[in-house]
Parts: sequence; C-alpha cells; structure tokens
Amino acid sequence: MATHYYTVTWDQLHRDARALAWRLMGLRPLAGIVAVTRGGLIPAAIIARELDVRLIESVSVLTYDEEERGEPRVTKPPVAAGDGTGFLIVDDLVDTGTTARVVRGLLPRAHFACVYAKPAGKDMVDSFVTEVSQDTWILFPWDTEPQFSVPLVKREKQG
Repeated sequence: MATHYYTVTWDQLHRDARALAWRLMGLRPLAGIVAVTRGGLIPAAIIARELDVRLIESVSVLTYDEEERGEPRVTKPPVAAGDGTGFLIVDDLVDTGTTARVVRGLLPRAHFACVYAKPAGKDMVDSFVTEVSQDTWILFPWDTEPQFSVPLVKREKQG
C-alpha cells in the first residue's frame, strides 16, 4: 500500500506533459498517438498539440479498479495503429508495468512514453519525465478536487 502521496495539479500535469513532448521531439514525424485510457488521454492531447499530431487512437486495458487488482483485459484495442510503427503510446503513469506489458504486446514497434514512472515499471517504457518511489500514490487532478483545509494552528487546538 502507498505510504506517500504526490498531488499533481492541472498546471503541473500540463508542464510535465509539455516536458515529455520536448523529449519526444526527435521522434517526428509521427503517424499518430495511442492514448492509454483513461489516464493517458489528457497527456496525449497535450503532447499531440505540442508535436502537431492529428491522429489520436486509444487503447483500453482494464487491470484494476479502486478496490482490487485483476488479470489485465483489453477492452478496446488500438484499431488504426497496426504493430505500432511510427506511433507514440502515451500514458500518465507506469506503475508495476502490467498495463505497459499488455500494450507493448499489442504495439511492439511503438515508442512508449509516460509522464510519471515508478521503479517496478520504468523499464517497460522508452521515455518518462518524473520518477516517483514505488510506495507513492499519485493523486491526479481528475481524481481530486480542491477543498478547504483547516489552518495548522486550528488543527493543533482540535487535537
């Protein structure tokens, strides 16, 4: 179970996705991008804009929900990407590498890029921007909402 939390804001995600796009400039021209749903959708859109890519395909691999981990299942294959030649796969995070292994099997010739990477899965991708420890849970902006936080001095009085 995660012992650390890393909160990513919309601004931070945008900056990190642009930094990843900058690292990927040498791959151009690209035939298209394959976004790994759901987490890769927003980074893929940002990278597509930065690299001037118009074709965005998606692949959906169900590996877990908030409750439990299961056997990976491809629920939507990447139809237009063939074996991945000329394509860039984009995901938000590579954690254990389970999803990445499945997607790599579908698109073995694609370049795989993630915004964030954990040690257990980072060898499954070709490019990433930020590495976090394996015991860190990344709180993405689409999974969180801003809310009031009690000032520290008032928390001290309550405790």
